[in-house]
Amino acid sequence: MKVRAALLREVPGKWEVNEVELDPPREGEVLVRIVANGLCHSDDHFATGDIPVGHLPLCGGHEASGVVEEVGPGVRTLKPGDHVVTAFVPGCGRCRWCAGGQQNLCDNGALMLEGHQLDGSYRMHLDGEPVAQAGLVSGFAEYSVMPEYSCVPIGADMPLELASLLGCAVPTGWGSAVNAAAVRPGDVIVVMGAGGIGIAAVQGAAHAGAARVVVVEPVTSKHDLCLDLGATDVFTSVDEATELVRSLTNGQGADAAIICVGVLTSADVGAAFGAIRKAGTVVVTAAAPGHTTSIDVAPLELTMYQKRVQGSIYGMMSPSKDVPRLVDMWRSGALKLREMITQTYGLDEINQGYADMHAGLNFRGVLVPA
Repeated sequence: MKVRAALLREVPGKWEVNEVELDPPREGEVLVRIVANGLCHSDDHFATGDIPVGHLPLCGGHEASGVVEEVGPGVRTLKPGDHVVTAFVPGCGRCRWCAGGQQNLCDNGALMLEGHQLDGSYRMHLDGEPVAQAGLVSGFAEYSVMPEYSCVPIGADMPLELASLLGCAVPTGWGSAVNAAAVRPGDVIVVMGAGGIGIAAVQGAAHAGAARVVVVEPVTSKHDLCLDLGATDVFTSVDEATELVRSLTNGQGADAAIICVGVLTSADVGAAFGAIRKAGTVVVTAAAPGHTTSIDVAPLELTMYQKRVQGSIYGMMSPSKDVPRLVDMWRSGALKLREMITQTYGLDEINQGYADMHAGLNFRGVLVPA
């Protein structure tokens, strides 16, 4: 079938809408009608070249929701009509990581940036040329073919526009607080950056019982919503935040600092490291350019203060288990999603969506391809 899709054809580059040929699903695969896709900064990293991809052209989009239209041979857990949230790491359920409850680290994650499907071939084509699929998903398209493993079924009662945020932003941010930072009741937490992931981290920290959730966000227009969704204090600079948390903790510092900025720098890690107490944790969720090879951390302080720097992908979540739990939290009112969506965009407006992100206008922009 022919579908419209937003492609990256060069790096650095802009997204271009083209008509591509989409193959039918093969063994273990499904055809999904994409209803919504969050405009995550990771896809912008592909466009700038900060995160290298394995093949061009590339159809982006990894934070998607949609409806299963067709299933290939051997598919057992999905049927046409099912509503799904995509998972950009297609957990196999059998490798040591999946078996140990770390589905976010499934061995299939090695293919996340390669662009081909699990069998090494491609499902999208442009003028006969293979088109890579971001995270094996490619939500920047009207329809996409992906592994059964890349879909988490959800109830039909949940609006799919909201559900798209459960493909990346919410589990990544929420899990960065609850899993990676291991927030406990009474903790003092710093969250650096209040985009889609950062505001989800704020909600996760507040839900876990943090006494103070201190946000660092240079864009002042975002401050009110941060406070509405769980932040207790908001500053434009990390120095101000650090001064506050030290005043609250007898000079010790925050229990954890979670870095959710758009483009990570070594200085961000250093600032977060300076904001935490002895035996505190810096959670590095933001992505840095691929050429960045060091972080600004004093080794002696790392040792003598027993501090910890913790990387976090996908919020240390197991999507097939945790996405349904997040849906239940949304149903109960414990998780706010509609408030996170600032604006929706049509497929032809994708570059405007990313321009708005860079201008600090959005918590989360959402692409509606059809």
